[in-house]
Amino acid sequence: MGKSMEGNAQRHRQHREAEASVMSCLFLLLTLLMRSVAPVTGFSNGKVSVACEDMVPQHGYQPRPDPPPYNITVDKSTFSPGDNITVSLQVASIKPTFFKGFLMEARDAGTLDSSAVGFFMLTDPHESRLLQCGHTQGSGVSHRSSTKKTCIKAVWKSPQEPPLSVQFLATVVHEYKVYWVRIPGPVVSLRGGGTAAPFTDSPSLTTSSSAPPTLFTSVGCGHSKTCLRDPVGCHPDSDPHCFFLSFTTDEAGQSVMFELSGPAEGYVSAALSLDKWMGNDDVYLCVNDGGRVTISAAHVSGRTHPELATQDNLWGQSWRLADGVIQCRFHRNIILSNRFTLNQSYYLFMANGSSHHSLIHRHDYQPLISTNQQLITGPPVDLTGSRSPLLIKFHGVLMLTAWMWTVSTAVIIARHYKYFWLHTTLLGKRPWFQFHRTMMVLAVVLTCVAFSLPFIYRRGWSKRAGVHAYIGCTVMALSVIQPIMATLRPVPDSPRRIIFSWLHLGAGSVTHILAMVCVFLGVAQQALLLPSPWSPAVLTGWVLWIMFTDLLLLIHTYTLRNTGNDDNDDKEHMLCPHTERGQQREIPQLKNVVFIVFMIGNTGFLSAFIKAIASL
Repeated sequence: MGKSMEGNAQRHRQHREAEASVMSCLFLLLTLLMRSVAPVTGFSNGKVSVACEDMVPQHGYQPRPDPPPYNITVDKSTFSPGDNITVSLQVASIKPTFFKGFLMEARDAGTLDSSAVGFFMLTDPHESRLLQCGHTQGSGVSHRSSTKKTCIKAVWKSPQEPPLSVQFLATVVHEYKVYWVRIPGPVVSLRGGGTAAPFTDSPSLTTSSSAPPTLFTSVGCGHSKTCLRDPVGCHPDSDPHCFFLSFTTDEAGQSVMFELSGPAEGYVSAALSLDKWMGNDDVYLCVNDGGRVTISAAHVSGRTHPELATQDNLWGQSWRLADGVIQCRFHRNIILSNRFTLNQSYYLFMANGSSHHSLIHRHDYQPLISTNQQLITGPPVDLTGSRSPLLIKFHGVLMLTAWMWTVSTAVIIARHYKYFWLHTTLLGKRPWFQFHRTMMVLAVVLTCVAFSLPFIYRRGWSKRAGVHAYIGCTVMALSVIQPIMATLRPVPDSPRRIIFSWLHLGAGSVTHILAMVCVFLGVAQQALLLPSPWSPAVLTGWVLWIMFTDLLLLIHTYTLRNTGNDDNDDKEHMLCPHTERGQQREIPQLKNVVFIVFMIGNTGFLSAFIKAIASL
């Protein structure tokens, strides 16, 4: 009996040990399962307080490294203790997208690893909820459900003892495996706190990428801020084609805020230069980087790609990208060890162009350059500028004068007024010949001077010379050949005179046609970009004007030649090359009127272009 009881007790102990062993195994297995499941825990209800510190969702996947298609905006750039700031998290990409989850906090911009400051108030409790991130209830705001969202808003209230500057950060979840961590938002500064901060070359403020609180405006240009605009007097808040640069010095006289805006697919940039020539310039770039705008400083040593600065000396950055217009705002200290000092005078440049994966390409158009140097920290001025260098403007005016007015007039005289005034001489030669020769020599001189100006400006041949430059060289060569050929012409009775006449006429006609083509190409050049479609339309009108005048005079000549009245013989003699008798009375009045009207029209076309070039 005793042995039986002892055996039963032993079996009970073994059974309990087995159960304990099984329970231990189950507990261990459950613990391992919990550990393996924990990293992929999702919080579709937004209760993500566990992620407050590092703002990383515990999804078990790496965050996306590419620029996020979202941005953060605020309605104020400065605040006082207890102020309310409306903060918006929204889709920034032009492609349709959304987000399902988010976590947003405000932190001390000087130490972003610190706890959240201030607290939020909800504007839509159905879409968002408050979290306690750190010591303050409501210091974080997150989603309430995993519904698709494109914009969420909350009101942040500043603490009574805030830091000098606050930056908003957000983690955004598009899908479970697709999310971005700690997207930088705008930096807002304590009102009046900046004057108490010690002056340093490199502020500790962290840059941000978000939309400016308001659209840039030209209000105050010349009164409270210095502006450079293209077109002159344009308004960036209402004109999507307005290029705009402004800067203002803070009250403490320690930093300058720049605003740069313009229609561009890739980038807009501004530069400070000691002269009007590209090279050794201080450059600031606002580059479209896949739906975001990166703001950076650079240096240009010549006609080369900008070298980005190794140190980030820009702060208080914000940007907006909408409807093909890039707007960016940034601050920099007046004195920096590795940048141009802002208490000096510089020419201001503005340029724009395309970019690809943050790599900028050559500007699309000639940069806008201020007419005069401007002291950056000086009194506000509403500056003027031009995209066309003065030498290139003179090039265009001289070429148009030579070929639109001088050559066209000389050709009309030679073609239709050669056999008038036969008994009249001017310096021993017939009047038509003296007028034709004088105007052609003048045209060659103007062409030679104009031809040299682009080489002086470019300091040689441009590597990017296009068709306009090559045709221009051909016109220049033919223009020089023509007067040389004229000096070698045979005497009128020589049998080779007819060969000379055809060669002179052929070479002149080819030169005139090529010059017209060159003019059409010239008005679309970067350095002398006249308004379109105005300039091609006016040039077409000028060509039609010449053709109409020439056709009208030809018809009149053949009409006189074939008229069967009593004066027919006299008119035939007057119109034939071998005519020796002067018929001064037979000069048709219509030809006089046509010539006067032609000269007035030609002068009008030329004046219109000179005025357009002067306004560039």
